[in-house]
Formats: sequence, C-alpha cells, structure tokens
Amino acid sequence: MPAVPADPTVVHPMPGQPRVVLLKPLVTSPLIEVGEFSYYDDPDDPTAFETRNVLYHYGPEKLIIGKFCALGEGVRFIMNGANHRMDGPSTFPFPIMGGSWAEHFDLITGLPGRGDTVVGNDVWLGYRTMVMPGVRIGDGAIVASGSVVVDDVPDYGIVGGNPAKLIRRRYSDAEIDRLLDVAWWDWPLEHITEHIRTISSGSIDDLENAAPAPR
Repeated sequence: MPAVPADPTVVHPMPGQPRVVLLKPLVTSPLIEVGEFSYYDDPDDPTAFETRNVLYHYGPEKLIIGKFCALGEGVRFIMNGANHRMDGPSTFPFPIMGGSWAEHFDLITGLPGRGDTVVGNDVWLGYRTMVMPGVRIGDGAIVASGSVVVDDVPDYGIVGGNPAKLIRRRYSDAEIDRLLDVAWWDWPLEHITEHIRTISSGSIDDLENAAPAPR
C-alpha cells in the first residue's frame, strides 16, 4: 500500500494531545501567514495562539511563518504595535488614556517600524522564546529556550541568550547553499512522505539524491 501523507488541514494532528495545534488551519487574522505543518505546543490553550502569543498586532506589519516550524510552549511575537515614542522626554502614550488627551493621537501614530516579522521554514523556536518586531529568522534556524531575538538570525544558525547571539552555524556556507537549493519543504507532500528518513537523518548528498526531478 502507498504511504499516506499526514493531513495539513487538521487543527489537532496528534490524537489525544490537544496541546498541539497546526497553525495554518487555526489562524484567522489576515496579518498572520503560516505554512503547512508548522505547529505550536502549549498545555493551557494553544488554540488562543493569535491573541496570547502574537502581541500588539495592530498592523499593517505581518507575521509570516514558513512551513514545518516547531514553536515551543510560551513562544511570543512582539509586533510593531508595542512601539512607543522615544524622541522626547517621555515615552508614555498619553492619547490612549482618553479624555482631551485623545486629541493628541497624532503623537503615537506613524511611529517607525521594522516591517514584517518573518520566520523561515524548518525553524525550531524553543520554550518561551520571544521574537521582537521586524526580526527575520532564516530557514533551518534554531533558537534556544528563553531567548530574546532582537536581530536577524542567519539560515541554519543556532542562537541563544538575551539578547540572542549566534552560537554557531549548523553547516558550512557551501552546505547551507546546497540545503537552500534543495528546499525539501517545497517538495510535493507525497515525495516528502516517501523520504522522511532522509530528510530527518540523511546527509546533504542523500537529500540531493532524493530530490524530485525538475518538472
């Protein structure tokens, strides 16, 4: 019998484990884009990801998460809506308090932002990682538990700490170029299903040999 791929459209992919959710079929915000099979794990309420884990998301900046990402419990994305003025004596957002103070709403609009927050494909964000606005995390990256990511993370980089610093690269530059060229996460689902062991534990040579023929 042919191997049957997993279903990317179910919210809870693991029977009896409601703490794990696939994000693509869960999110509804037009400001959040998630690729297939990226998941979030939380024993409390993983289905509240959009409100509990994506904070100050008033737009227009987007949160973009690639395919096959693993988000540990308590991962948080701080979006540009959390920004305050820093060019005067006080950072306090007086206009949101109401009353006549609301007449000064222009003081807190149009603040500089860092653009979309982007997480690549096959990224592992450890327990209680915090990602700050406008950060770009490359494909194949790993972020250690408890890290605060304030700067971009390179493809296949391992970072950790507060602020997160590069610990090492998982592969050499030449090897990373080969992995990005293969881009296994873009293979047809049936082909991924056939080559899961190679994707998980094979060499780069094995991965290149397993790649589907160009159409």
